[in-house]
Amino acid sequence: MWVQCFFPQNIIDGITTPLFLLNAAYDFIQIVLSLVPDRADPSGAWRACKSNRTACSASQMSFLQDFRDQMVASVKGFSSSRGNGLFISSCFAHCQSEQLGTWNTKPGGSPTIQNKGIAKSVGDWYFDRAEVKAIDCRYPCDNTCHHII
Repeated sequence: MWVQCFFPQNIIDGITTPLFLLNAAYDFIQIVLSLVPDRADPSGAWRACKSNRTACSASQMSFLQDFRDQMVASVKGFSSSRGNGLFISSCFAHCQSEQLGTWNTKPGGSPTIQNKGIAKSVGDWYFDRAEVKAIDCRYPCDNTCHHII
């Protein structure tokens, strides 16, 4: 069905232009609006988890870990291309690049993977200073995240 082309995992391998993916493995907007929208949770079982990640039950965290693992698996082919780069943090966030506070690595700033923040990673990729294939470990391993919930 033609609608399938709207899903990134279905088109990413067909893109030939070098591309840099910047995304949170636990994208807050995807969780709230796509994975567990209010209309799909009439009993409110996810309400606390959606507003506070530490309130998630073991089964809810397992569901979110599976979501992260599926996303990481879907970019494996994409990441094998030398021209492509990626930075996938373990943050519960959305839009990590639009705010200076999460873009720069100043104290309390950008999430880091392998001691490198977002701006440095994108710059290294863009200017061909280094290959960047940064995928963070599973939550809750990264203490540099700004969990925006």
